[in-house]
Amino acid sequence: MGRLLEHHSKQLLKEMGIAVPLNEVAGSETEAAEAARRMGKPVVVKALVPVGKRGKAGAIKFAETPEEAAGKSRELLGMTVRNFPVEKVLVEEKLDIDREWYLSITYDKSKQVPVIIASTRGGVDVEELNRSYPDEMVICPVDPLTGLAGFKAREIWADLGVGGKLLGAAGTLLNKLYAAFDRYDAYLLEVNPLVVTTGGELVAAATVMSVDDSAIYRQPRLADMVQLGSERAWRPLTELEKQMVEVNESDPYRGTARYTEMPGGDIGFMCGGGGGSLLCFDTLVALGGRPANYSEVGGNPPEPKVYGLTKGILSKPGVRGLFVAHNITNNTQVDVLARGIVRALQDLHIDPATFPVVVREAGVNDAVAREIFTAAGVEYYGDDMTMTGACARMVARMKEVYGEGRQQ
Repeated sequence: MGRLLEHHSKQLLKEMGIAVPLNEVAGSETEAAEAARRMGKPVVVKALVPVGKRGKAGAIKFAETPEEAAGKSRELLGMTVRNFPVEKVLVEEKLDIDREWYLSITYDKSKQVPVIIASTRGGVDVEELNRSYPDEMVICPVDPLTGLAGFKAREIWADLGVGGKLLGAAGTLLNKLYAAFDRYDAYLLEVNPLVVTTGGELVAAATVMSVDDSAIYRQPRLADMVQLGSERAWRPLTELEKQMVEVNESDPYRGTARYTEMPGGDIGFMCGGGGGSLLCFDTLVALGGRPANYSEVGGNPPEPKVYGLTKGILSKPGVRGLFVAHNITNNTQVDVLARGIVRALQDLHIDPATFPVVVREAGVNDAVAREIFTAAGVEYYGDDMTMTGACARMVARMKEVYGEGRQQ
């Protein structure tokens, strides 16, 4: 999944007719002061990073004057919030708050349908709401074929005790939020808090939006907004990881090719098949191997995607070997995998005789794959060897080529 920064998500909601605070992006304390001066009122200064719970991290601050906004932005710029460096801040008007509500739309993985979560207790995490105020939440699944009816949107808020003109406004806002969720292939769209101002207006004060990055091909407008793969990362993506996201997205219809870079390491890692990749990774480490990355590939990717991922794995500085393994549940054509991997090795002028490459495969066309790998000089094993046995062989090959001391 890919997350949008807050100013982008608010821009999209505003276009759907949902009220959001006046806001501007600033990259320096001077720009923050100028933004606050243009607004002519107290402001909120937020770290503009693709993570939630910024308030708990001290990354949301309040300023009464432009000078104070400059000082608060100075404190935020250069901070690191949950491993993400703060390079810009969002300056937005401070609202006159009467009440704070919670509203989000996401997917119920078990039922495989969108689900709305609403509460008249906002400003706290949904986990805290569920734990401390379960009776003050409404969780409502939505049929994706029929969508969210207007009466159902009002009913959700009525069940929470909302009435009068505010009930109609809240129902309308929820309908618009669901329309945005559907239009932009969102996986999560959260407004927390949804503010009821002292003037009775509903304003999306803080928003989090994540979209299905596999659907970006039909959302060209979002291509420059979405930070692809950011939902799967605990830190900013490296340049190599960004390149591998592009490889994965090059053919959104077939297969997945995930890549996560690990610090250090010298074994390129390319596995898949249920828990097979996790088993192999842990086994390599337990045996003294040092994977340079974690890469999950499966779902029958085409040869160009396999080729691109293999080149990416091998391009990381310090990689001196390649381990490839899948179990039969991966349902991938092993001969296609072989062609992509061998082409990458040949294009990079890698000789398996001096650069350890161990492959253990099982599945569709594995006999053809054996011929391709063997002809290229790659050490190949089928289901006659276990995946853990192949891991042991990989570690042994690294020691044979580079010596016992390489693992120290």
